[in-house]
Amino acid sequence: QVQLVESGGGLVQAGESLRLSCRASGRTFSSYNMGWFRQTPGTEEREFVAAISWSGGSTYYENSVKGRFTISRDNAKNTVYLQMNSLRVEDTAVYYCNQDSRHEPPGAIATLGFIPFASWGQGTQVTVSS
Repeated sequence: QVQLVESGGGLVQAGESLRLSCRASGRTFSSYNMGWFRQTPGTEEREFVAAISWSGGSTYYENSVKGRFTISRDNAKNTVYLQMNSLRVEDTAVYYCNQDSRHEPPGAIATLGFIPFASWGQGTQVTVSS
């Protein structure tokens, strides 16, 4: 069973930065793609934000965060990060991470897509004020 613990959220002003962390346990972390998602108030679905391949060699971003957010991972720490710069009010959401269901899938994430495997964690709240 995979467990995910997100942290690093907070209240910031527009233009500022935050770094989110997600520690995963339960499967061999280094063998699975990892992704970040977010859910805004009043919506039921989680929106894809970014993903990184199991090797760290491939990343993929939702269009509105390209050039502002950077996903990275530290396989030795079983942790995936999301560096968020130039935050906007519309980035306000609860941010979640998840692990892809496929073991060491070949190919770029842009073509593979992302299939969440684990139960969602508690998420971490990011609030951006104007």
